[in-house]
Amino acid sequence: MSTNTLPRCKWAETHLDKPFYVDYHDQEWGVPVHDDRHFFEMLILEGAQAGLSWLTILARRDTYRAAYDNFDVQKIARYDEAKQQSLLADPGIIRNRAKVAASILNARAFIEIQKEFGSFDAYIWDFIGGKPVINHWKVMSDVPVSTALSDALSKDLKKRGMKFVGTTIMYSFMQATGLVMDHTTDCHCYPALSA
Repeated sequence: MSTNTLPRCKWAETHLDKPFYVDYHDQEWGVPVHDDRHFFEMLILEGAQAGLSWLTILARRDTYRAAYDNFDVQKIARYDEAKQQSLLADPGIIRNRAKVAASILNARAFIEIQKEFGSFDAYIWDFIGGKPVINHWKVMSDVPVSTALSDALSKDLKKRGMKFVGTTIMYSFMQATGLVMDHTTDCHCYPALSA
C-alpha cells in the first residue's frame, strides 16, 4: 500500500501533496513527547499559529529553527531588542511583534518551570496525571478545540507569565506533543497510539 493511500485523519488528507505535512501527521502528531527542547519548540510554533493555519507554520518550521537557535530556551531567554528586531525582519517566520515578544517571555517562564519541577517534561506530564489522554473519535468533527484540561493548563501557564497560551492553543499543543491522542479511529496511526 502506498503511503498516500493509507487512511488518515481528514485534516492530514487535505495536503497529501505536502510530504512534510503528511510526515508530521504520521510520525509526530499524537506521539508522546518527553524532550524539553521539543516541548518548547511546539509551544512557540503553536503560539505563532494563532489566527493562521498549521500548514503555514509547519512550512516555516526549518526557518523558525534557524531563526530561534534551534529553540534553545536558554539562548532565547537572553534575546535582546536587537535580536527581536532581526526576528521581525526575517521573512521566513511570522513577523508579529506580540508573538516574537511572547516567545522570549515564554522562554523565561519555561526556565522557571524547569527550575521548579526539574524539567518542563515533569511539569506537563504531572499536570495531566502522568499518562496520555487517549480519545476514540470516529470523525474529526467530534474532536474538541478545547477541554477542561486545556482550560486549566492555559490558566496555569498564564499565571506563570506566558502569553499566546489560550485554551485552544494549549489543546492543539497537547495534541501535537502526545499529551492527548486524537487520531480518529479510522486513521492508520490510531491502533499503535491508542494501545
